[in-house]
Amino acid sequence: MTILETVYAQGWPLLAVLLVIYATKKIAAYRRLSHFKGPFGSGFTQFPHSRRLIKTEASAWYEDAVNEYGPIARIGPNLLITANPEIWARINSKPNYKRTDWFYQSARFEYQRDMIFSQTDNALHDKRRKQLAPGYSGRENPALEATIDTHILSLLHLLRTKYLSTPTHPVIPMDLSKKIQYLTLDIISTLGTSRPFGMLAADADISSYIANGEAGLLIGNTFMALGLEGIRQAPLIGKLIAPSPTDSSGFGKMLGTCFEIVDARWAEPEAEKKKRVDMLASWMKAGLSRDDLRSETVEQILAGSDTTASALRGVFLYLMTNPRVYGRLQREFDEAAEKGGVEVGETGVVTLAATKRMVYLQAVIREAMRVWPPVVNLFPHDVPPEGDTVVVDGRSWFLPGGTEIGLSVTGMMHSKEIFGEDAKCFRPERWLEEEDEERLVRMTRTTDLIFGHGRWQCLGKSIAQLEIGKTVYEVLRKFDLALVDPTRPWRTKAPLGLFVINDMWVQVTAR
Repeated sequence: MTILETVYAQGWPLLAVLLVIYATKKIAAYRRLSHFKGPFGSGFTQFPHSRRLIKTEASAWYEDAVNEYGPIARIGPNLLITANPEIWARINSKPNYKRTDWFYQSARFEYQRDMIFSQTDNALHDKRRKQLAPGYSGRENPALEATIDTHILSLLHLLRTKYLSTPTHPVIPMDLSKKIQYLTLDIISTLGTSRPFGMLAADADISSYIANGEAGLLIGNTFMALGLEGIRQAPLIGKLIAPSPTDSSGFGKMLGTCFEIVDARWAEPEAEKKKRVDMLASWMKAGLSRDDLRSETVEQILAGSDTTASALRGVFLYLMTNPRVYGRLQREFDEAAEKGGVEVGETGVVTLAATKRMVYLQAVIREAMRVWPPVVNLFPHDVPPEGDTVVVDGRSWFLPGGTEIGLSVTGMMHSKEIFGEDAKCFRPERWLEEEDEERLVRMTRTTDLIFGHGRWQCLGKSIAQLEIGKTVYEVLRKFDLALVDPTRPWRTKAPLGLFVINDMWVQVTAR
């Protein structure tokens, strides 16, 4: 018998042993969470989940899973998902839960470097959050609201001078999705670095920032879906395939733009630095290194602009497709103005306080963000080593230590139990007509989870609320918007749970 024949003959027993070991591990993993039901095959393989991720259809799949299999469903061998707000608040409040590495590290912008969103070490995350929070709050920037106003005025000027349709002129289609993102990028770049990108003034995606950001999201989503994130962070090879700030295109070019802004500020004389009141100035005072400033600036600009833009697009889309709501909201604006109840700042733009008093506006915004959440990430967390027991409708569920559990954002926000049988319908009146106080409180607490909870709550929440209320009021007080093609209102996908929205073509007319 030749050596080859001997190896071949003895290989079968070895292969059989390996198959037995593999099958034993798979069965053990399956049985560990066998009391949770889920889509076919999810207990043995990641394939069903990976397939939805790579097609950017995961959010709808998550919602279907919790609707079919109960308050906690199984979507992977070691991955559960819930849409229960009490369970999710508990997970985000208990100190021993931690972020799941494979998911959050997929959001890293740089090779083996974390920023606030990708950080999975609780202690390091909490330290960084404490350093960043004052800058995001705007307490150190007395001109924060006026800065936002300035860019809203730029948006109004663009609509009035370039895209206004009149009875004597043909319709000028405008991609509202792009103009909104120009607005949010100009705002966050000014608040963050005192260097606005100037996209509204140019009416263009300057330096292809938006296109490069979208490319980065799609690449990160693909690596995560295929389970290849470890390769992006691996020694040697990771550096070769990671985006570089010296790249001439793609996500690396966007990194280069942000790094250049930070480096210029870092090199300023101390006297100049002390005059600054933006986020970068706040973070420098908090002791962030230059590398940390670079990472957090990229995160602040990308996440801060994308999520707020997604929320605004959702508000405008649901208004344009619901004439009754659109008309009632404009009547609220008009009546408030006629009564002299609309305060404006020095810029002439409505104040935050005035928008807060417009109850129907607030109901519209809350309802639109419920029906169309601006972020639909999984946000998975690892159950503490000792495990945890949660109770839903009187039934106890034990979560074994090390299990990963994530959130179906749309499953939670479209819950019939919480919001009624018409939960998928856009009906702002539900926030004004609900007579059951306990139910209204639960509805409110549930939608508040859109911004996260506890130590994981969105740092930019207050800025986003400022932008959304002011923008909706100012645009709809002065203009009417109508979809050019109601059968195709926009193109959208959600890599990494962030919406990439394009081709939201509208007609703009003066009121």
